[in-house]
Amino acid sequence: MDALRQVEDWPAANVSVGVARGGAAVAQHGDVVRHYRWASVTKLVTALATLVAAEEGTVDLDEPAGPEGSTVRHLLAHAAGLPFEAGPPISRVGRRRTYSNAGFEALADHVAARAEMPFDEYLLGAVLRPLGLAAELRGSPASGLHGSLDDLLLLASELQRPQLIAAETLAEATTVQFPGLSGVVPHNSPATFGHFGGSGTFLWVDPDAGTALACLTDLDFGPWALEAWPRLSDAVLAEPARGSPPSTPGTRPTRGPT
Repeated sequence: MDALRQVEDWPAANVSVGVARGGAAVAQHGDVVRHYRWASVTKLVTALATLVAAEEGTVDLDEPAGPEGSTVRHLLAHAAGLPFEAGPPISRVGRRRTYSNAGFEALADHVAARAEMPFDEYLLGAVLRPLGLAAELRGSPASGLHGSLDDLLLLASELQRPQLIAAETLAEATTVQFPGLSGVVPHNSPATFGHFGGSGTFLWVDPDAGTALACLTDLDFGPWALEAWPRLSDAVLAEPARGSPPSTPGTRPTRGPT
């Protein structure tokens, strides 16, 4: 894909980018096996593990979790009132959307307690191993995953054609929860979902365009990204799809009651 070649002009020493369409990778540029720090892109994987836990009956999205009055759903939606890093709540539950690493750490602690195992073990068994990811969680479930472009494209494919969870579960999870809250959760368009990381990484999925774009770099997010990322995204969306796989549904593997 010609659009991906523009990353050769980025200031990062190492950049790996790829596109997935129809649930499979269709283009890559750069080293596909080099491990990068994903930073907050980790939250997508932690959220997916939580959805697996919900389908298995390990947790319920509307059960109490985190600060008083909060639920699993509030933590997933950054609506539990917790600050960016560890500390007491800074707003009432459900009143404001505040981007929070602490909220995702509380979420992982809750899943771990319900599953009766450390979260990194649950993540390995629920998401990483079933999807064939070689990524490793080193530290916080909000920001500690390290993995390759191959890993990130496998995640992108799962978010296009889910096999670990039901399509209906993913559809609900990727709609706005608690609409009307003040605060900012950035996205490219109403249909697009994903995450970016402070380590110069991102993954977005546009269901309407049938396209996902994955990007890993070794240069922390900064002014360079504010110009480079949108230009790359626009170019990928503008380039006609070639060689995309068929969009027929896949078969979900069995992981217990759903």
